[in-house]
Amino acid sequence: MKNDKIVHLIEAFRSFQGEGPDSGKAMYILRFKTCDRKCPWCDTSVKMRISMEAPYQLLDIKNMLDRDSAGLLITGGEPTVPRHFDETVMLLNSLDYPIANVETNGFNVVELLKNIDYVNKPIKVILSPKVFNKTDFDFYSNILKEVHDHPALYLKFVYEPENRDCIAFLEYIRINYPNLVKEQRVWLMPEGTTRSELITNAEKVFDACEKYNFNFSSRSHIIYGFV
Repeated sequence: MKNDKIVHLIEAFRSFQGEGPDSGKAMYILRFKTCDRKCPWCDTSVKMRISMEAPYQLLDIKNMLDRDSAGLLITGGEPTVPRHFDETVMLLNSLDYPIANVETNGFNVVELLKNIDYVNKPIKVILSPKVFNKTDFDFYSNILKEVHDHPALYLKFVYEPENRDCIAFLEYIRINYPNLVKEQRVWLMPEGTTRSELITNAEKVFDACEKYNFNFSSRSHIIYGFV
């Protein structure tokens, strides 16, 4: 590994995964700054807007992973936008880790899945569709046509019972991609940016998980305040 390889992040720290299939696992969290979406319930929008990027040497990240015995969580921002894409691929393919999660809204997830060494590396690419209208619905349905059977792919949704497009997309997944349901690759999470909002909204999410046979995920980093 070359000592001079650099990635540009707004933060890098040890904590825990708060959502999805590896919730609760110790992770070294790397956060990119740029995102192509502005979701109303985003819990990191302020952090992305006010935080400055800093250069991190790849070797230093490797040493931190080795020292802390933690997994790798790459998030943002959006790791697959053009200015972060190559750095995301480099991190995943160059480092050694017990497990890696990449959280993406799908901007360039098809190319990401083509470029990562998922055969030799324990990588989960966690796609979080943001379905607010028909354009979003079509965008994500086209993505799933290409990658639904990829072994590294997982899905994670903020469940919004009043969002008809999102509900229609969940039904679309249940009907058209039973492999994702059977292999337990879909998680639903409550909407909210505070502990009280998440707990209040969790009941409807449990009901939806039973309806669609999906998995439930809390958003523990918000509930317990560890990120």
